[in-house]
Amino acid sequence: MRRATNLISITSRRSGVRVGYRFYATNNNTQQGGSQQNDVVVIGGGPGGYVAAIKAAQLGLRTTCIEKRGRLGGTCLNVGCIPSKALLNASHIFEETKHYFPEHGIKISGVELDLNVMMKSKEKAVTGLTSGIEMLFKKNGVNYIKGHATITGPNTIQVIPEDKSAQPQTVTSKNIVIATGSEVTELPFLKINETNVVSSTGALDLKAVPKRLTVIGGGIIGLEMGSVWRRLGSEVTVVEFLDHIAGDADSEISKEFLRILKKQGMKFKLSTKVTAATENKANNTIKLSLEPVSGSGKPEEIETDVVLVSVGRKPNTDRLGLKEVGINVDNRGRVEVNDEFTTNIPSIRAIGDVIRGPMLAHKAEEDGIACAEYLAGGHGHVDYNIVPSVVYTHPEVAWVGKTEEQLKKEGRSYNVGKFTMKANSRARTIDDAEGFVKFLSDKKTDEVLGVHMIGSAAGELIAEPTLLMAYKGSSEDLARTCHAHPTLSEAVKEAAMSCYDKPIHL
Repeated sequence: MRRATNLISITSRRSGVRVGYRFYATNNNTQQGGSQQNDVVVIGGGPGGYVAAIKAAQLGLRTTCIEKRGRLGGTCLNVGCIPSKALLNASHIFEETKHYFPEHGIKISGVELDLNVMMKSKEKAVTGLTSGIEMLFKKNGVNYIKGHATITGPNTIQVIPEDKSAQPQTVTSKNIVIATGSEVTELPFLKINETNVVSSTGALDLKAVPKRLTVIGGGIIGLEMGSVWRRLGSEVTVVEFLDHIAGDADSEISKEFLRILKKQGMKFKLSTKVTAATENKANNTIKLSLEPVSGSGKPEEIETDVVLVSVGRKPNTDRLGLKEVGINVDNRGRVEVNDEFTTNIPSIRAIGDVIRGPMLAHKAEEDGIACAEYLAGGHGHVDYNIVPSVVYTHPEVAWVGKTEEQLKKEGRSYNVGKFTMKANSRARTIDDAEGFVKFLSDKKTDEVLGVHMIGSAAGELIAEPTLLMAYKGSSEDLARTCHAHPTLSEAVKEAAMSCYDKPIHL
């Protein structure tokens, strides 16, 4: 029996225009089972896949999720977002205890690193969250199959079970959702072995602190993992092809971020490419050949103990059967979909990292919910222009919307408002006042077009401007909203004030 749902009309409070419908579940679906005809089969149990499966089940659809890893949560929960944040937190505590406690009158001697215990703590967090998803599947009636899925037709999937002794099985469904995520991009001359040449996966599980760590790629993952191992004692050098770090970040934020990371002890080689690598097995080191991207300047070589390859990710569609079934992909290997996540085969949809848009777990989750709503006959929507990005270093970096460089390129007139964390009372009282908040708004309408920040808890503070932008709000809207005192969020308010008028505390 299909689950009853409530249909709710969503109307914009600012324009009064109906922007769509959303379905909300009202009772439990008890008729799940792999042997029955599925309404939806989701391939992949990562943030996009498991959220899509749960939402579909909540909306009354008979739902099965197939995951080859053997544990739900995908890259994010198992070898990405979650374990990296656990190590970022633990390494930050270690560094604070060792170097900064005395400044606050806290005297501690004999601080030592027990890397094995730190790694066990990380794994405890991962296990708790992944097992929690299985509980959510049971609660919502999602059928869970462990195995590798290959699409064999518009409505059929062959599953090679995780248990090698079991026979392959065929699963049928009215609809199929591809949510297989992404995988690490490798360099042709540097094979990842997850011991001394590692991806983010290996960097999360090193058995000892390397004396020297070279990070190839100055994006979010490289800077986060570089920060972890620098705090624990490594000499970290970041080699970046571009002339700046943090990829798509606003250039003003990127420059401040670079200054702070250099101050912390990280070394950088910008506008530089790695052209070759040679392993010396006698002393377990790797020699990297570097050249300026411009072609002018002298080549150089650096020796390192561990190399972290962090040059990007690509859609994970290995042995999925896309070509055989005839599903269209673009020149970057992404599955082509329309605005309702539907491929060129009407019964097959795709979400998350395998389609266009930023490769972020929270974007995949939004895709999953919207896709499930479409499958249930409702309306879903994800605005890729307001998906926030966060770098979980210390200080954190976060942004949403347009950068100043993008607005200049578009020829759009805009206002800029900035507020330094040094003038924020809470930041001063916790002795964590590096960074600033930057607002960009339309010069005529004051609609907020982008918000960028670097500072303590930036990853939390970015949520308020993201909500503001979702409703086409102005900097004045936020500035006239009362914020508790003393809080870090007051810096966001004052930056908004600076954008349309003048701040008070600067």
